[in-house]
Amino acid sequence: MFENIRLAFQGIWSHKMRSFLTMLGIIIGIASIIAIVSTIKGTSEQIKENLIGSGNNTVNITLSQGDSAYSVDSYSDGSSVSTPLLSQSLKDEVKKADHVENATFFYSRTDYNSSVYYENSSFSGGKVYGIDMNYLDTCGYQVRSGRGFVQADYDGFRKVAMIDSYAADTMFPGVNPIGKIIEIGSEPYTVIGVVRQSTDSLPNMETPSDFDNYYESVIGTVLIPNKCWPISYKFDEPENAIIKVDSTDNMSEAGSAVAKILNKSIDNTNGKSSFKYKADDVMERVKNLQNLSESTNSQLIWIASISLLVGGIGVMNIMLVSVTERTKEIGLKKAIGARKKVILGQFLTEAAVLTSVGGIIGVVLGIGLSKIVSKVAGSPTAISVPAIVGSVVFSMLIGIIFGLLPSVKAANLNPIDALRSE
Repeated sequence: MFENIRLAFQGIWSHKMRSFLTMLGIIIGIASIIAIVSTIKGTSEQIKENLIGSGNNTVNITLSQGDSAYSVDSYSDGSSVSTPLLSQSLKDEVKKADHVENATFFYSRTDYNSSVYYENSSFSGGKVYGIDMNYLDTCGYQVRSGRGFVQADYDGFRKVAMIDSYAADTMFPGVNPIGKIIEIGSEPYTVIGVVRQSTDSLPNMETPSDFDNYYESVIGTVLIPNKCWPISYKFDEPENAIIKVDSTDNMSEAGSAVAKILNKSIDNTNGKSSFKYKADDVMERVKNLQNLSESTNSQLIWIASISLLVGGIGVMNIMLVSVTERTKEIGLKKAIGARKKVILGQFLTEAAVLTSVGGIIGVVLGIGLSKIVSKVAGSPTAISVPAIVGSVVFSMLIGIIFGLLPSVKAANLNPIDALRSE
């Protein structure tokens, strides 16, 4: 085997230009496939990051009524329909669910009616949340100035609030908000801290709902202890949940499991059958967009594969020429006792080495090409190791398949006729 490989490299080196031209189809095909696969993988990762967030891995579980999300904001008369309430045992069960690293439960309102004021400025269109102690850590918030909530704030029903940087700019332009008094539902709250999310970036917006959520986040967010929620909003309201999952790949599974746990508070309660907790299955959206992207680009892979077929035909052609040129050599080897399988193995090895070298060159060229495309077109790329290994192995198989006919022809030569040939 090693002797055959040595002879193969010797033959390639003896006919450098011919060998390079033979490998050219393989090189172009492999380079094209590597570049396309790298672009597909990079695009898929960007889709995932745009929809999920880099390293965020959080899933929203919200209460729905019928086919739409339940919103207490729609009840303008200040009353609420009877909605399910989450028990502490259910919350403890959620936190122990598989793949759940952290969980938070909160109340929320979109403040369209300007129930939040500071002096003469209002906060119309932003979000107001009643949060527990786990909210900031689960959602990736960091305290930028001031302080966060402590357990004493909850135990003492202290009317304190935190605001994000957007709300600070909206209500307190050019002023330090710490220590200022704002009104939430006609109740005074002292601002004790300003927070921001660690992954503040422009999200991917594809639907009106995406735009609405982004618009509300830009207007700002006000956070108060969930114990104080009934002080500002006078009736029972449902809680929603956010869970932090240990891995992006487990988000769908964990979200569905937690939604089932929360729905225990509804199944055995009369008159609430129209309510249901649903997990925001972002991974399903990711998979749909990735499948669309990959199905489009797979057509390009098939087109690039045509050059591999052309390269294989070139290998077969050059190996037939090589058999003709080395007829006397084959005849001499067979005359001194070389068996058919020895001759067959020599020529198959030479064809496999020829295409493998082309495959390796194609991989290097494909990686470079993907980097160039990334810089010129601004599209992301991610190198796929399985694609690289698969490409080299595939190029070797092309050499074996298309080198089989010339190798069989060489192995079947009659030694006497071979020695007589000119």
